[in-house]
Amino acid sequence: MISASQIRSGMAIRYQDQPYKVMVADYHPGQGKMGGVNHLRLKNLDTQTVWEHSFRADLKIEELEVQRQALEFLYSDGDTCFFMNPESYEQVEVDSAVIGGRTTFLQQGMAIPVEFVEGRPVSVVFPDFVEIQVAETMPPAHGQTDSTWKPARLSNGVEVMVPLFVKSGDTIRLNLEEMKYMDRVKAKAAG
Repeated sequence: MISASQIRSGMAIRYQDQPYKVMVADYHPGQGKMGGVNHLRLKNLDTQTVWEHSFRADLKIEELEVQRQALEFLYSDGDTCFFMNPESYEQVEVDSAVIGGRTTFLQQGMAIPVEFVEGRPVSVVFPDFVEIQVAETMPPAHGQTDSTWKPARLSNGVEVMVPLFVKSGDTIRLNLEEMKYMDRVKAKAAG
């Protein structure tokens, strides 16, 4: 048991017999006789619903252990994504609802951390940035300012805005949190 003031983002807790993953924790210390409050955004691990609640700082809450394993993405089939432990070759099924909209960024053979609570997968931890190929965009435009953007369809079907100099076939670095173009990946020299 920990006090609510110790809860941080990324932890897992059990509250009213329900397991939750802490998405956001915003602690506000109290003043004088007023106790502190921790405002939490929680994701219910059974229903996948998100709930926001404020907890008194001194409230005792059960902490659940979060285990992280680096798994290799194999493939997706309908609403399920399949991963494999590269050491034991054990396969793990993760519901696409757990991963959310980022399932399109999973690539076969990609090594990615998967978090488990009480033996079941609860989240897939994506990197902040991914490198991905531009499948289709308008030809590069010359002579215009770099502040002009155009739409581009990526190799996974996702559409993003890119600068005018990016062309089809280029590999770009994408900020996954904001779905924003960061820069173009330099082609590796043959050698």
